[in-house]
Amino acid sequence: MNDTASRDVTGNQDHLTLKLAERAQRTQADDLPSDVREVARQCVLDWIGVALAGSDDHLTRILLDEAAADGGKPAATVIGHAARVTTTQAALINGASSHVLDYDDVNLSLNGHPSAAILPALTALAESRGARGKDLIEAFVAGYEVGCRVGLLVAPGHYARGYHSTCTVGALGAAAACARLLGLDAERTAHAISIAATQAGGLKSMFGTECKPFHAGVAAHNGLRAARLAAAGMVSRPDALECRQGFASTMSPDFNPQAALGDPARFYIRDNLFKYHASCYGTHASIECVRQLREANAIRPEDVERVKLRVDKGADAMCNIPNPRTALEAKFSLRFMGAAALAGADTSDLAFFKDATTADATLCVLRDKVSVDFVSDRPKMVADVVIEMKDGRELRATHDAGVPLNDYAMQGRRLAAKFERLVEPVLGEARCGKLLRLLERLEDTLVADLMTACAK
Repeated sequence: MNDTASRDVTGNQDHLTLKLAERAQRTQADDLPSDVREVARQCVLDWIGVALAGSDDHLTRILLDEAAADGGKPAATVIGHAARVTTTQAALINGASSHVLDYDDVNLSLNGHPSAAILPALTALAESRGARGKDLIEAFVAGYEVGCRVGLLVAPGHYARGYHSTCTVGALGAAAACARLLGLDAERTAHAISIAATQAGGLKSMFGTECKPFHAGVAAHNGLRAARLAAAGMVSRPDALECRQGFASTMSPDFNPQAALGDPARFYIRDNLFKYHASCYGTHASIECVRQLREANAIRPEDVERVKLRVDKGADAMCNIPNPRTALEAKFSLRFMGAAALAGADTSDLAFFKDATTADATLCVLRDKVSVDFVSDRPKMVADVVIEMKDGRELRATHDAGVPLNDYAMQGRRLAAKFERLVEPVLGEARCGKLLRLLERLEDTLVADLMTACAK
């Protein structure tokens, strides 16, 4: 390899991929702050809940049927099913099922959904290797941090250019996580990240279709496969993030090594954002504003003249389907979700999201009263809402959905309630309770036992 090909030409940071790999390789469960471990446990809880709720989805069944047709060594559990498949098949299927409802967690540094990309790969690998929950948490945090730092490396241009970061950056986080569980050294971990980087893809234009949840499964599959190939000795470039025609220079106009490597004591998992509405996170601040105004002022929909949403311009390419025709499209429609909140719909209830709901006459009338103004003077998850009433009043609210809850006990209670609501219809009350108890003592639980409890 000549000097030109190996030199970092996108910035002035040498060995960036290796430095991130070293960070992942050094991650030790016993050294993690207690709040970091707690958020990691909550991520696992929430991820299993949304995966079980999505386990009977059309896309999940397509992928399960494909795995059955392909065959292979039964080494890992398909969540919500009796089937056991290969580890990479399980990563793909469980990743898709955990993202198909768009109810899984978010991190704004990664600009996507970390748990749905990382945990399907990691649980499949951990189950096949007899690992415990403590190992799972250690590796998950390692991969989560790499994913967020790579997200910052290429922000904001990577996402703005049209890449779905859950699929692209998420695969690199999954590779780093699996490399940590496999005990790879920093050099092998860098190769794993690089093998994942050369597979990266995923288009935002697919939002509102089954390809979006498929992206999460692809990230998990590619990340797991990359780590296993690196462990077997496959050679890539160890500098795929920073090299000429590498991940950063090819997939983003931005290259921010200081952001990726800065503040070594920071854990980005503390910024994890959990969902309590089953729609694109870009709609959540507007939903909260409309709900707040509706409840505080006893608004009747028929008394509303118009609703004005003011949100970050990035939402235009993320959740601005103006007239959705399917339940999937509705989740990516600011206008429709604003109308749903105004009508008092329970947007945490999966039963609300049906194709027929998008044709509901009352909701369509309200949807057509909602307008969206895209601006660039605010954080990406802040929304301002003005509701103009027919009696001349103007009601205003602002909400920032980008601020994580730092009361972890309260967050745990909310997530447990969400979990029960999602899981009991799938497994029944008794099995749901058993699974919750396993998750409460996750560090000491065999991942294989945890996954068995997720099967039907």
